[in-house]
Amino acid sequence: MKRLTRLSLLCALVGTTFTVAALTPAEAEACGGTFCDGGAPLPMPVDQSGENILFVRDGTAMEAHIQIQYMGDPEKFGWVIPLTAEPTVIAPGSDPLFRNLLAASVPTYGFSRQSDSCQVPNASPDGGQGLTGGAAADDGGGDESGDEDDGVKILSTQEVGAFKVTMLTGDSAAAIVEWLDENGFEQDDEAIPILEQYLAEGHVFAAVKLTVGVGTDEIHPIMFRFESDEPCVPLRLTRIAAVEDMEIRTFFLGRARTVPRTYRHVEVNPLKIDWPNQAANYKEVVSLAVDEEHADGRAFVTEYAGPSDVVSTNGIADDRWNADTFVELAPQAVIARLGDQGLWECGESPDTFEYLCQSTHPLVQPLLDEFLPVPSGVDATQFYEDMEAYSEQIDLEAWDGVAFAAALEEVVFGPGRHGLELLADNGYLTRMYTTISPAEMTEDPMFHENGELDEVAGQRMATQRTLCNGDSIWTLPDGREVYVPAGEPWPDFDLEAPMDDKMPIAEFISEIPASGAPMRLADNQEIIDVQLRKYNQGKGWNGAEVPPGEAANDADTSGCSCRAGGGNGGVMWMFGLGVFMLGARRRWH
Repeated sequence: MKRLTRLSLLCALVGTTFTVAALTPAEAEACGGTFCDGGAPLPMPVDQSGENILFVRDGTAMEAHIQIQYMGDPEKFGWVIPLTAEPTVIAPGSDPLFRNLLAASVPTYGFSRQSDSCQVPNASPDGGQGLTGGAAADDGGGDESGDEDDGVKILSTQEVGAFKVTMLTGDSAAAIVEWLDENGFEQDDEAIPILEQYLAEGHVFAAVKLTVGVGTDEIHPIMFRFESDEPCVPLRLTRIAAVEDMEIRTFFLGRARTVPRTYRHVEVNPLKIDWPNQAANYKEVVSLAVDEEHADGRAFVTEYAGPSDVVSTNGIADDRWNADTFVELAPQAVIARLGDQGLWECGESPDTFEYLCQSTHPLVQPLLDEFLPVPSGVDATQFYEDMEAYSEQIDLEAWDGVAFAAALEEVVFGPGRHGLELLADNGYLTRMYTTISPAEMTEDPMFHENGELDEVAGQRMATQRTLCNGDSIWTLPDGREVYVPAGEPWPDFDLEAPMDDKMPIAEFISEIPASGAPMRLADNQEIIDVQLRKYNQGKGWNGAEVPPGEAANDADTSGCSCRAGGGNGGVMWMFGLGVFMLGARRRWH
């Protein structure tokens, strides 16, 4: 049996400051910025590996940008994408756009630390660590358009940056599979009935290969634009090559928050996140939450929803970029001109202290390797630093100023300018995430906007208050408090509980319409609160204020709750969207 090397991920293709109220601490430290505790570097945010998809609505048209990641033999790269309509534009996308989208919206988990003022010196041991994290434009036409080949109709063939893209349809899935097999796309027999479904629904297919001689370092995002009113991810075809709990991350630029239409929406129980330990269990928690009853393995969580201006424009495009200046430029002057346009820099590496010269855009170096290769036996840094000294060794047959300028415009400058236009024209960004296994990929998720929902901040901040006996009281962003004895890990809450008493992983599971509030299919808020209360009481704490110098089970239970702020030494933090689910729990997420 043959295997698809790649399968689709598209079908419709379609310091800042906030305040965390302190209790009554005498000392306060903040963890979650760039450094914490005397300069110790913080861990990375939630892992962001895997493919990423950006959908952009533009009236009746849809743009789908796909960031492709592939390692292996370039000749074996093959990718089949079902589309609801033939694209009007297929073009390279922007890697820096994806980089900035990821950086601006990645979920981060952090906390501030507070220590009670204690009469006994050194009564409070070292606490937890700060943390942040857990666990692209050519016309669609081609000169081969309309060719018939044994039941297969070729709609167009074109080169798009590093890719050769063939749009095709056919009389049957078997005919399409035969064409794909003959053209270097290894197929799986299980694909035939799935392809038949897409054909019956009127889909066409994009067959994508790397052009001859292109290396994997030249792979870039790709953009499809076509008539459509809804984005969709074609998981039915993806399941053939999928693994268990495959990660899917989707971005949406538009006018309002985007939510799943055919899948459910889940809000994770924040108590299940390992706050002190870098939220290292983030993927596991999301996987379990979307597998709970009513979500049934087909659901998404929202990681960020709010203004798109949180996305930095740095590096996406630059007013200095001008491809025309390279057309008649001598090859010895290319590096200096790249530097003038902000695309080349030399300096000492902060990690290795080695002096390096390198491009500031991931696709510039592959173009230099093609048009201005480093002479054999010459150090790359020395070559780029003083190209005049190596004038006689420059490969003049490789250098072509016209072709170099055209390539820069196609894969670097054009996509970058378009990326800035997308951010400027679309004021709202939504980022969603899920994990899904092959057996659950029986339906393609589709999405729509709902302008009546709350924003979701990407940063989630807790507070750890260390008592004089070394124990801690953790206050989560939603106001819940967790008592953690000194030396103990973040609680599981139900290790010894019978099955009926297990704390839910999902707090809310909903269907969300195009307008109005979510329709709750599961509301576990009260169950979670009851289980948390049982846990805290089992640790000898009932939620009363703990006077400085006392242990929780010594406190006067008539004291006021420490859920409200007001003490001395408040900790100041900041991010542009406000506190995530802080205070009263309004549940329109």
